Amino acid sequence: MAQWLNFSDSVRVNALKFPQKEALADAERCFNWLEVNERADRLSNAIMAMGLVKGDRVAILLENCIEIIELFIATARTGTVAVPINFRLVADEVRYVTDNSDAKAFFVHDIYLDSLLPVKEMLGKIPDENYVQVGSECQEGFRDYEAVLSDMPPIFPEFEVAPSDTWIMLYTSGTTGVPKGVVRSHESYTAFYLINAVDFEFTDSDVCLNVMPLCHVNSTYFTLNVMYVGGKVYVHPASGFKATEVLRIIAEEKISFISFVPTHYRVLLATGDEGRKGLDFSALKKLLCSSAPATLKMKEEVMEFFAGVDLYEGYGSTEAGIVTVLKPHEQFTKPGSIGRESTGTYPIRILDEKRQPVPDGQVGELYSRGPMLFDEYYKMPDITAASFDNGWFTARDMASRDEDGYYFLVDRKDNMIITGGEKVFPSEVETVLLNHPAVYDAAVIGVADEKWGEVVTAVLILKDGATTTEEEIVAHCRGKVATFKRPKRAIFITEEEMPRTPTGKILHRQLRVRFGRG
Repeated sequence: MAQWLNFSDSVRVNALKFPQKEALADAERCFNWLEVNERADRLSNAIMAMGLVKGDRVAILLENCIEIIELFIATARTGTVAVPINFRLVADEVRYVTDNSDAKAFFVHDIYLDSLLPVKEMLGKIPDENYVQVGSECQEGFRDYEAVLSDMPPIFPEFEVAPSDTWIMLYTSGTTGVPKGVVRSHESYTAFYLINAVDFEFTDSDVCLNVMPLCHVNSTYFTLNVMYVGGKVYVHPASGFKATEVLRIIAEEKISFISFVPTHYRVLLATGDEGRKGLDFSALKKLLCSSAPATLKMKEEVMEFFAGVDLYEGYGSTEAGIVTVLKPHEQFTKPGSIGRESTGTYPIRILDEKRQPVPDGQVGELYSRGPMLFDEYYKMPDITAASFDNGWFTARDMASRDEDGYYFLVDRKDNMIITGGEKVFPSEVETVLLNHPAVYDAAVIGVADEKWGEVVTAVLILKDGATTTEEEIVAHCRGKVATFKRPKRAIFITEEEMPRTPTGKILHRQLRVRFGRG
């Protein structure tokens, strides 16, 4: 009977094909494929020795590190389920995810013990012996990760893991409310890896620099994609992004592929000619920009900064996988587009409020369907059902399609502003604001108003040393968007005050709560 290889299977195959080839590295360590496979065998046996069985959840609260990738392999190998927890969560949020997921083991970095210790005694489903610490000298009540591995044999554990079995459960960043556990199967990830090996031309010669949080779907998609096909991954911390350090790594490690968000690109571009001085980026072949929109100006600057690189843009979600891809040759023929359907997926549907198709050029809600789709929201059958229409899924994003079949993302349905009866999509206004010479980043929200219902309000971060006024911001938008779309108010905040997801996406909901529309 035909069966797709899961991520763990691919690691075993790569260990046979490329035993001495480098597979995983960080600033201090480097493991070849044979070593990665053996460490995964040890960890798999350790998980079983904890009393876990197929389907049990493993909570993971780690900064980007080799260990979290080893846990992805070991859970795939044993049929257990990885539950990566956003390392930026506070203790009560960590407790919510751990309890909601029914985790029976917990792996934590020493630097995040403060986010676990206050609630550890409340996690009654996890036996005392199933807390494992990564990092410095082990605290009382925890077992040392490396000691756990060394106590176990490097013998492959024989378990029957089906493609339809759950592998990873990712909790959404909560842009619209309480985080939801997104249940994803092995076969949904395998489909992603094979589809994107085609669309992004990944091969075993690729070297991926991972800077996106490994607790986030972007990394379980693209970083692990490179490993699936036999490439190498260099793991870099997600917190404390330093442009000069990242640029040095790209040159020295001969990185060929990186997934960045617009925030990363802004920081890198700010280094200018000095940032590139003396560095050889000739190995860098592919860059991805995802998770948030990028302006055409930024794309032009990126391709000038990394001369000769192929720039891809993708649209997708934790639930749907990658839905569309805008390929390098399309960046300037279809500016502003999110591209066309990923290989091997159904045609996208753009539907109105009655779930009827809208004509090309009109805005509707985007529905997608394909082999990368998730299975369900954990313990939320009603919300799961409401997210589908006859097998097509919606992340509540609004979009349009042009006559050539290219899609244009408008905004999140929940971010839409209604002012004086008119609908305003923030992303359209944000694009105009980002072209102001003093603006570093922008978010547009609706603030409650007796006369208009909501007034369009710009929340802005200015570039270092730049100044402007509310009047100048309003004037800048004249003639660029309709009168009812123009901001009537501008609020200036610092970078630290802007609420974001781990991938840098602005949390409009939190801004609405703070500035007047909860």
